[in-house]
Amino acid sequence: MAKGVDPKISRSLCIKPQEGSQLQPKSRSTLRVPGHKPTDWEKRFLLWAGHFKKPEDIPETVSIETIRAAKTTLRVKFSYVMIALTILGCIAMVIKGKQAVKRHETLTSLNLEKKAQWRDEATQRTAAKP
Repeated sequence: MAKGVDPKISRSLCIKPQEGSQLQPKSRSTLRVPGHKPTDWEKRFLLWAGHFKKPEDIPETVSIETIRAAKTTLRVKFSYVMIALTILGCIAMVIKGKQAVKRHETLTSLNLEKKAQWRDEATQRTAAKP
């Protein structure tokens, strides 16, 4: 046994699990409803994901796996849209930044102007006090 290790822990690390006593993963229950009546939003998801062409094509009951697949497809599409919007936003910020540099509107110059204005206000206040 290793020094400084709790004997119970070290013993449990040394014991090999028996094949028959291994935990079985939980399987899905066999008592399931064969179909699921989709809500209005789930019907929209099925349409947007491309599983059905028209709302009339959607059957009364749909399997849960079909709805999950539609939601997964929509998540992927939404992430692609977010990636594209992020890239477009970055490009727009680069363009605006380059235009601001041409107009000499850098953060340094703006900060220097603001500090100069504050100094002027402070000198006017001290001159007006006596």
